[in-house]
Amino acid sequence: MWVYEHGVETGAAPEAVWRLWADVENWGDWNADIQKIEIRGPFAAGTGITMGAEGQDPVELRLTEVAENELFVDEARFEGLLLRTTHRLERLGPDRTRVVYRMEITGPAADELGPEIGPAVTGDWPGTMAALVRLAQTR
Repeated sequence: MWVYEHGVETGAAPEAVWRLWADVENWGDWNADIQKIEIRGPFAAGTGITMGAEGQDPVELRLTEVAENELFVDEARFEGLLLRTTHRLERLGPDRTRVVYRMEITGPAADELGPEIGPAVTGDWPGTMAALVRLAQTR
């Protein structure tokens, strides 16, 4: 298994971050890599999302867990691997929230391919998460 986790703290309320997460069609407002995105259903477990970045094949995601104002989990399958990303909100106090992204790559070749694929997927997380919390603070 390959694991990576990154967290940031913000003065934005969990509900403000959640509204941005649940508005999938506008993820490109805070994630510069997204060129095209489509959600096929409500922001709920079982719903599929197709996400595309310029010059790359689209990625198919499936929401597997959604708990409003707390977390959502999406999964993608790639070359026999399962890429599971948990997006979590932790209320630290009345004016502080910690936003955490955690990726776990599992499967028969995870120990070999995880260190190659994982950093390619998570490399932009610090910048993306900073943009997310900046936008959440203004809304």
